[in-house]
Amino acid sequence: MAPDRRPRSKRSYQHFCPAARALETVGEKWSLLIVRDLLAGPRRFSELRRTLAAITPKWLSVRLRALESDGIVTREVAGGREVWYHLTPKGQALEPVFDALLVWGMDHALGPPRGGEAIHPGRTMDTMVRYLAYRRPEGTGRPTWVFRFGDDRSYTIRFDGARWTRQRGEAAADVLVQASPDEWVNFLSADVEDRRRWLRKRRAKGTRQRLDELATAFGAAHGVSGPPRENRRSSSRATAARGLNARN
Repeated sequence: MAPDRRPRSKRSYQHFCPAARALETVGEKWSLLIVRDLLAGPRRFSELRRTLAAITPKWLSVRLRALESDGIVTREVAGGREVWYHLTPKGQALEPVFDALLVWGMDHALGPPRGGEAIHPGRTMDTMVRYLAYRRPEGTGRPTWVFRFGDDRSYTIRFDGARWTRQRGEAAADVLVQASPDEWVNFLSADVEDRRRWLRKRRAKGTRQRLDELATAFGAAHGVSGPPRENRRSSSRATAARGLNARN
């Protein structure tokens, strides 16, 4: 039998647990961020390198091969030598896992940007939409927010009563914010009162009520209702699981 040449993770927990197996598969550095980028659609190698910023070509190749061997990513050769990477259904199934991790990070681990960290305005907007869709903040009505990063880059985020979306460009809005990418991520990592002060200082356009909706839309302790009800475990099932763990 030919030797198995698939790239393998160096991390092995030697512990029979679904969480341990999952981390052995997608817990290596860069793996989940590759999944994050591919959740938005197929990408070429060069596009992944650009959005991941600090990854080297070697490590991107290694991670892509590992994700392919685990059935999470597939590659398609189109137009001669043009290669596109897609998520498989198995990879797409990581979306709620990624969303939950993103929300936890926003609520508990974000903090201000560190020196040298790449900040992509479009990625930040996507993060906000995923967060808002998961958290379903209370009392926001059906807002439309426009964020302007310089003269040539702006985004519109809106809620239509059923889903949050973002699009490139500007539309009629309840709130208009103009800031640099660094200033905006500092806003996201601040507490509610600092966000309110930030909006006043930046002279963001909008009524006081609409500006307050934006200020209070982010953070576990600030006007959010938690994940959608259909995604929650019933308390009886959780109680039974705790009892089983205690007995074993």
